[in-house]
Amino acid sequence: MTQFQTFDVFTERAFGGNPLAVITDASALPESALQKIAREFNYSETVFLYPPEQAQNTARVRIFTPTMEVPFAGHPTIGTAVALAQAGHGPQMVLELGVGPIRAVASKSEARFTTKAELEVLGHPPPALVARALGVDESDLAGAPVMASLGLAFTLTELKSRAALGGCQPDVEAFRAGAAMHPAGLDFAQFAYVREGGVIHARMFAPLDNIPEDPATGSAVAALAALLASEGRVFEGVVHQGDDMGRPSRIGVKMERGGVTISGAAVLVMEGRLCL
Repeated sequence: MTQFQTFDVFTERAFGGNPLAVITDASALPESALQKIAREFNYSETVFLYPPEQAQNTARVRIFTPTMEVPFAGHPTIGTAVALAQAGHGPQMVLELGVGPIRAVASKSEARFTTKAELEVLGHPPPALVARALGVDESDLAGAPVMASLGLAFTLTELKSRAALGGCQPDVEAFRAGAAMHPAGLDFAQFAYVREGGVIHARMFAPLDNIPEDPATGSAVAALAALLASEGRVFEGVVHQGDDMGRPSRIGVKMERGGVTISGAAVLVMEGRLCL
């Protein structure tokens, strides 16, 4: 039977960070089962591992949310690298993702990866609509929202205060309106943040993808870091996410060699098998 593990990612302690299911060898699973399995776990992402297509690489990685397959995501890449390190791979590894090969370095407790994907600016959603989606006053926005991607699209919005960030109350109807207006953004996922010196506090909401709130979103952090660098406002440090939902997450981010490096810890929580 096919084995699985679950990890809490971007945390050093179980029951913090962002849960991830890793199906350690998905080769025997029918294609028709993959989305159903991801929906059954109902985590923000589930990873299915396959032998690499290129022999020198470490593994082929497919990532599913509860509703769709996505080409790239941050906490699955970190969690997968740690899972592979615990299985005896690494520390250097190359993961074959939907966006192409990603280089990672991992130990049995933490990992980092660098994406050199080009930043795509996909649009500028109306501030009033984004404020509605986040459930804040438009006056709480510190700047114009930007829809951007390094492989996965998010609307990135800076807020004026930590209090405004903590007070977000997402409006699903506004998300539906935003998704219709900006189809390139898929589910109109919202990443709101406040910058306080060397720390960014953030929250991410994607209710149309069955993710009311995500505890840690490495792909959004990578897109934000690239966007800030393009504006001459480089941020390197730690992003605090998940605090407002009781799952504290710490995401390291650094700009280097023309790319964005994301780092964090991961903890093995459960192991089992799929009875399929």
